[in-house]
Amino acid sequence: MANVLVFCETKAGKIKPVTRELLSAAKKIAGSESVIAVLFNECADAANLGAFGANKVLVLSNPELANYSTEGYAQAAAQVIEAEKPSAILFAATSRGRDLAPRTAARAGGPLIADCTEMKIEGGALCALRPIYAGKVLMWCKVAGGCAVLTLRPKAFTAEECGGSAQVETRAVNIDSGKIRARVIEDRVQSGGAVDVTEADMIVAGGRGMKAPENFGLIEELAKALGASVGASRAVVDAGWRPHSEQVGQTGKVVSPTLYIAAGISGAIQHLAGMNTSRVIVAINKDADAPIFKVASYGIVGDAMEVLPALTEEVKKVKAEG
Repeated sequence: MANVLVFCETKAGKIKPVTRELLSAAKKIAGSESVIAVLFNECADAANLGAFGANKVLVLSNPELANYSTEGYAQAAAQVIEAEKPSAILFAATSRGRDLAPRTAARAGGPLIADCTEMKIEGGALCALRPIYAGKVLMWCKVAGGCAVLTLRPKAFTAEECGGSAQVETRAVNIDSGKIRARVIEDRVQSGGAVDVTEADMIVAGGRGMKAPENFGLIEELAKALGASVGASRAVVDAGWRPHSEQVGQTGKVVSPTLYIAAGISGAIQHLAGMNTSRVIVAINKDADAPIFKVASYGIVGDAMEVLPALTEEVKKVKAEG
C-alpha cells in the first residue's frame, strides 16, 4: 500500500471518536507506508492523532471551511489527493462522510466502497467487507486498481493507541466560493442528551411493542442505569413517539455498539440492517417467533413492560455492589 488518507471529523473543535477508529484501521492496511490525517479545521488535539496511527496531520486552511459545505470540502479534498497521491482514502460512514465520499471518489477517479465493517490486505490488494441486501449478505470487495475511497461504519473498528507521534502541518487550499451552492449555517444540538447512537457503546432501543410513548420512560431508565443511549424503530419515530435522531435502521442511523437491547422490536429487515453488526444483541419480545430473535445473542420472551423494570433493578443492584 502507498499512503493512506484519513479525512477526520470534528465536533465543537474536538476530534470525534470515530476519527480514532479510522486511524487505527488505516494503520493496519498501510503497513510500512504513511497514514495522513486531514482536518478541515484547526483542532486543539490534532497532535494527539499520532497516538492512534497518524504519521502526519494536515490542517487545511481557508475561511470557506469554517462551516461545512459539500462543494467547498470536496474542492479541498481534491487538492490534498492531488498533492499526496494516496492509494486509499477513508471516511466515516456518517451523514457527512456519506455526503462527501462519493464526490471525492469521483474526483479521485477510483472506486467507492461504502459502509465497510472490515478491511484486510490480501495478495497485495485492499479488500473490504460490507453488508448488502439490507444486511442479509456480507460481501468482500477487492480493489483492482485506482485510489479506493471507503466509508467505515462507526464502532465497527476498534480505536487502538500505538504510542506514535505526528507532525502537524497547516496547508492553505484554494476554494471557488462561486461553486458552493449550499452551506451549513448553524448546528443545533439537543442539550442534555446522551451520546449520539452512532457513537454509543451501548444502546437500549424500543419499538411498537412499548405500546405508548409514555412507556419509553422504561427504556430511558434502563439506558440511564447502563450509561447507554436511547434508540427507536422507524414505526415509533413515524408515530411521533421519539425524535428522528434516535431512529435506528436502513432509513435511520446505522449502529454497531458493544451492547444493543431491543425491547418490543419485531425485527423488520430495515431495522436489522441498521444494528445487526452489534457485538451483543439482547432481544425482548412477547412473540417467540419474532425475527429479532434470529440475530439476537440472548433472547427474552416476555412483556417489555415487565422485563425492563426487572433488568433496570438488577443493573442498579450490580452497580451498587460493585
